[in-house]
Amino acid sequence: MSEVLLEVTRGPLVENIHRGDIAVVGRDGKLKYYKGDPYKVAYLRSSLKPIQALNVFLSGAVEKYNFEDDEIALMCSSHYGEDMHRAVIDKIFNKIGLNESNLLCKGAYSINEKYKNFQLENHIKLTPANSDCSGKHCGMLASCLAKGYDIENYNSIDNPLQQDLKKLIAHICEIDESKIIIGTDGCGVPVHGMPLYNAALAFSKFTFTDDLQHELKSACDKIFDSMNENPEMVAGSGGFCTELIKHTNGKLIGKIGADGVYCLAVKGMDVGIAIKIEDGNMNRAVPPVVMRCLEELNVLTTSEMEALKNFRHEHLKNSLGETIGKVNAVFHLNEV
Repeated sequence: MSEVLLEVTRGPLVENIHRGDIAVVGRDGKLKYYKGDPYKVAYLRSSLKPIQALNVFLSGAVEKYNFEDDEIALMCSSHYGEDMHRAVIDKIFNKIGLNESNLLCKGAYSINEKYKNFQLENHIKLTPANSDCSGKHCGMLASCLAKGYDIENYNSIDNPLQQDLKKLIAHICEIDESKIIIGTDGCGVPVHGMPLYNAALAFSKFTFTDDLQHELKSACDKIFDSMNENPEMVAGSGGFCTELIKHTNGKLIGKIGADGVYCLAVKGMDVGIAIKIEDGNMNRAVPPVVMRCLEELNVLTTSEMEALKNFRHEHLKNSLGETIGKVNAVFHLNEV
């Protein structure tokens, strides 16, 4: 059963609550901490992108096209469609010999409200490269080319690329492939549903890779390092994923997913964390919940907490700019 993770106050009254579920799993496969139901089944949405990006390595695409760290980080991203992101998309296309017309995701306004307003005010023409998922789609196209698969329907679950991805996800998440629930994500590709425990277990493998087969170890290490070296590619200017990775000195990666999903890999503790906000609230609810988890686990130093303090609580303001309420994390993790 989901539990209350956040309270939203307006003056003295708790006006809204957000419930959710959390799983914290060690690389040994043991559940370490939880809140609510750590086996809650959820679509992992874009949180799964770093796992999916492993296939770009295993397919031979990284070696064939000599992808660089910023390109790899973008393949793991839900980016804002800023100029810096579009420039890296162009780099990828130049390497693989394709163009935006090959992307099977539609042009979309930025998922960042501030940059979306900039796009609207400046009448920026949207193309598929603006999609926050275009980096993932580029990785899928590159993998198709490396394997000799058809690129016309790379977004279909029947395409061998998607079958490869499903097998890989089942392997990394240690779940029977037949138990993965397949839906369709907002960008048109298959989305994978499974217990939060399995998602957290998968992310724990980024924290300590010595037990993995060599090719997989190398891929996990490279993805972790690429995201840390290029945090601006993972989200964008001021984005939570970007700021979290930027200010934690190489100790973690974090990836948001639509409808209130978030997954992290935390070195030192060598744990993976998977979070699902029950009502799907992503922007208001996710950052304070993630920050509370990291506080509870004593992951962050005082200086790191200070750098990320704006994500710990959201202050509600009225149209006059006056603070009238607050979003507070109100839970404590249960230790197993």
